[in-house]
Amino acid sequence: MKNYSIGLIMNFLSGEHIRKDLTAAEFEQIALDIFRFQAQENPIYSQFIAHLGVKIDNVKSISEIPFLPIEFFKNKKVVTKYYYLPDNEFNVFRSSGTTGMQRSTHYLYNIGLYEKSFFQGFEFFYGKANDYVILALLPSYLERGDSSLIYMARSLIMASGHNESGFYLYDYERLYNRLVYLRDKGKKILLLGVSFALLEFAEKYHIQGADLIVMETGGMKGRKKEMVREELHSILREAFGVEAIHSEYGMTELLSQAYSQGHGIFRTPAWMRVMIRDMNDPLSYVEQGRSGGINVIDLANVYSCAFIETKDIGRQTADGSFTVLGRFDNSDLRGCNLLVI
Repeated sequence: MKNYSIGLIMNFLSGEHIRKDLTAAEFEQIALDIFRFQAQENPIYSQFIAHLGVKIDNVKSISEIPFLPIEFFKNKKVVTKYYYLPDNEFNVFRSSGTTGMQRSTHYLYNIGLYEKSFFQGFEFFYGKANDYVILALLPSYLERGDSSLIYMARSLIMASGHNESGFYLYDYERLYNRLVYLRDKGKKILLLGVSFALLEFAEKYHIQGADLIVMETGGMKGRKKEMVREELHSILREAFGVEAIHSEYGMTELLSQAYSQGHGIFRTPAWMRVMIRDMNDPLSYVEQGRSGGINVIDLANVYSCAFIETKDIGRQTADGSFTVLGRFDNSDLRGCNLLVI
């Protein structure tokens, strides 16, 4: 017997709950409703829960919801059976990965749900896209056609309505000239870039005096020596003449993004929440202020799984903001022995 309301789920599938004024109480109730739905209609998540011995009806709070290890997206088709369609009827996003690495795949039936999430999230933190000339320096992603980050950046660029907005590959001189031109015109600029490309630009060019937000999306992808965020941001602040470097926290397996407007402190939109799990016991949570594994509830993930156990390590503060401290290496992974299902 189904223990969720079909009418309620249809509202979730249309994204009516993705809104800036969603209260904490509404979030928790919707998360539990989506859990009951996905625990029954998502075959992979359902099997995972069964292996854990969790009874769906016994889950009364979000702290009791099992989180699906993100590795499942690499070797399983994580979709809700309620809308289980042939592959060619899904929008498919894949992670970047490096040569020989198995890539995560996210199947999305309703692309409008993703668009609603990233537009609403961007507007919550930065205002309307047309307030900015949006430049995207995302070469490693742009060279592929199945990146959710590229889809988001392209949509924001189009929504900006400025002819000067656009993508850049490795032509750093052209980007520099465009930044100078926009600065001299007094335009408000958002530069969204992958870390290694922003660093390569900073090694060759410096600009001062622009009304500029620089937002890094992470990722050296083997192109540059990995460095701590503070070192990277220090180099970028000097090169771009800004007081803070902004960051975006998102991934292929999620449809929502958290943003940092400086100092590596991330905040989530109202329909997304981070919880910090114990690194040795993935079903338990650490005390506030202690580091642990990052779990994400993304209520936009109605068509896949809204409860994701990531491989990132973080720390959370009393107001719900969080910092990303690093990643688990393979020897540190816990709770993933159920990947055989």
